[in-house]
Formats: sequence, C-alpha cells, structure tokens
Amino acid sequence: MIYSHEVEHMCVVKKGPNHGPAPIPEEGKWVKAKEVVDISGFTHGVGWCAPQQGACKLSLNVKEGIIQEALVETIGCSGMTHSAAMAAEILPGKTILEALNTDLVCDAINTAMRELFLQIVYGRTQSAFSEGGLVIGAGLEDLGKGLRSQVGTLYGTLQKGVRYMEMAEGYIKTVALDKNDEICGYEFVHLGKFMDEVKKGTDANEALKKVTGTYGRFTTEQGAVKHIDPRQE
Repeated sequence: MIYSHEVEHMCVVKKGPNHGPAPIPEEGKWVKAKEVVDISGFTHGVGWCAPQQGACKLSLNVKEGIIQEALVETIGCSGMTHSAAMAAEILPGKTILEALNTDLVCDAINTAMRELFLQIVYGRTQSAFSEGGLVIGAGLEDLGKGLRSQVGTLYGTLQKGVRYMEMAEGYIKTVALDKNDEICGYEFVHLGKFMDEVKKGTDANEALKKVTGTYGRFTTEQGAVKHIDPRQE
C-alpha cells in the first residue's frame, strides 16, 4: 500500500462504531452480505442492446454466490439466439461477480446481467422472502407446458387495423370479427404441445386438432360474423 506524503504525516484518529452492512432479505433470511458467497436468490431482469434492436429476459437462480441455473430468452434479433446459446452455457457455475464481468456475447444479455446483479446484491430478488429460496429448475416453470417462452407478436396499421400473430396461448391461426369488424376472439395453436404430440408419434393432423383452442367469442353462435387469417387477409 502506498500513501501520499500528506497522509503519511497525519496523526491517527481511531475509528468509532462499525455497524457493518445493512441486512438484505435473502430466501427468507436477513443477511449482512460481505462476500460474494453471502448472496443467494432467484430473480429475473431485462436487458437491451445499444441500438435497441433486441431485448433479453434473463432469469438466474443463485445459491451462495454461484449461479446454479440460467434461463436466457431473447427477441428481436436473429444473432441474439446464438448468443443466448453461448450465455446459457457460460453462466452456470460462475459467481455473480464473475458473470457481471464476463462477455456474454450480446449487449442485451450483458445488460440483463447488470440489471440482475443490482437486484440480487440489493436483496430485491423474487425469492427474497421465500424460505430456502426456489429449487433449481424453477426457471423452467416460467415457460409452462411445452417449454416455450411467453411471446406476444401483434401488428397494426392505421388503414387496415390490428393483426394478432402470437400470444401467450400460442400461434394465432384465425381471428374472429364481430358485426362491427372488431376482434372478438381468436383460434390458437400451442406449438410446444404440438411438437410434444408429434414426438410421441401422434399424426400431425390429429396433433393439431388436440392442441388447437379458442379464446373469446369465436363461433357464430357467440357473435362472430367473420373469420380471417391474420397473416393473409
């Protein structure tokens, strides 16, 4: 340690009370975090790249400072999916401090990691008040059955109105319009469940019927007057 000439010639004034860091909530406990290993928690965060061309939702499950589970979801840029593949392999096993200073290939993923780091070290995790935290594998529960991200793709123009492409239920196959030409329902296909059925050996046409559902007033009996393909009409 090198001190300046001015500091070297100062007299010593003893330090008074040292209360340490304020406790933060972690997995149902109040913890005074002094080291990386003191940090645990499960949380989510969103990041974006510099040109804001795409975004990443990152979910991490941290136990005693080590990332045990990572879910990387991206949207908006084709290259991000390959970056996410690398990030999902890179993150588990790293401390949160290592991960913060690791190149996760894509700016959006790096930004998401920064946002998560802040949440985790400030005790703002989803599992802050959950005794014992969340089990490893909790990230997959965000995806639900079929293990697909919750994606919304909606498009609209002033001249032609709105088009539903994909929503939480799945791929939008048909949109129902009422007598005022306003959307009153839609038919959807859950692509994750569809692929599960096909992998089990179910005929594709039969599988499609099994995983197709409707939302709202879709039938003529319910008030639908017209049905359109949102990608064609």
